[in-house]
Amino acid sequence: MNTKLLLEGGAFYEGPRWHEDKLWFSDMHGRQILTLSADGRPEVVATVPHRPSGLGWLPSGQLLVVSMSDRRILRLEPTGFVQHADLSGFAENECNDMVVDRGGRAYVGHFGFDHFAHARFRPASILKVEPDGDVCVAADHLMFPNGLVISDDGRTMVVAESYVRRLTGFNIEADGSLTRRRVWADIGMAPDGICLDAEGCIWIASPTDCAAVRFREGGEEVDRVDVGRKAIACMLGGPERRTLFLLTSETTEASKSLVLRSARIESITVEIPGAGLP
Repeated sequence: MNTKLLLEGGAFYEGPRWHEDKLWFSDMHGRQILTLSADGRPEVVATVPHRPSGLGWLPSGQLLVVSMSDRRILRLEPTGFVQHADLSGFAENECNDMVVDRGGRAYVGHFGFDHFAHARFRPASILKVEPDGDVCVAADHLMFPNGLVISDDGRTMVVAESYVRRLTGFNIEADGSLTRRRVWADIGMAPDGICLDAEGCIWIASPTDCAAVRFREGGEEVDRVDVGRKAIACMLGGPERRTLFLLTSETTEASKSLVLRSARIESITVEIPGAGLP
């Protein structure tokens, strides 16, 4: 399966989201949020000095973004960014990916240790952020929580645990709490960004395997797209959500990425459309 190159020359693309007929994404090390239109035209939406990662939207349509190194969620107002939530009391190191449910409740993962300095590994948590900015721990002792998805009915969350090569499921209760933790799939490769499709399968982007791979619950591999470089994140979008967007790079190192500027967005058409959130 051959991919189509849509965009190249970024520092490190992350957090893709399909929203209002555009692909939205972060250039994490380039410190920008961008969109890519259906005709392939990129546009810079905003600059985030402390490096952007996960993206989402409130019911009002306001953009939320994870500001990584100062451990905040920012909200884009007409006058610019304001603080939506302060995560620093719950995360000692950088915050990362995020999914926002249809009611505006956000779930955010963090590193748990100084990943970029190659410090000793420590588990981390998923933080639950209410629309009013109130923060609490929703699940703890996660082995580098990364991409997150929510099912169409809003009752199930699956998170990628990169350091143990698995996808972990939770029930989402009415108050947003996460219960009934279980292994959704042991996959034998490190997952980064993930997205959900209409058959309940999950596409994972794996930097270690240089591929996007589709899994059923339980761990059966059913599709694979090899990209020959680090696969960082993926998103199902396009008019029928049958376009699999792949964000790839030659490196994950911040200093190297700014020199190489090897980040790309590639795409391929798949049979089963996207579902759920993000």
